[in-house]
Amino acid sequence: MPNRCDVLGKRPSTGHTVSHSNIKTKRWWKVNAHKKRFWLPSEKRWISLNVSSKGLRTIDKVGIERVVADMRARGEKV
Repeated sequence: MPNRCDVLGKRPSTGHTVSHSNIKTKRWWKVNAHKKRFWLPSEKRWISLNVSSKGLRTIDKVGIERVVADMRARGEKV
C-alpha cells in the first residue's frame, strides 16, 4: 500500500535526525494514511481511498462529492 494521500497528494518527506552531538542521520516522515471506504450517493457505489487524517477533515468539510470531482479534474482515476 503506497504511503500517499489520494485526496491531498501528500507524500513522505525526508530530512535528518539530529543527535545531541549534532550527528545527522537520514530519516523519513511518513504520512498518516489509512485505507477507507466512502459511499458516493450520486453513483450509488462505494469507493476506496487512501486518506490522511487531514484528508478526512477535508472530506468532512467540503463533502465527498466535491473531493471526487476535484480528483477527477486533476486526472486521477476514482
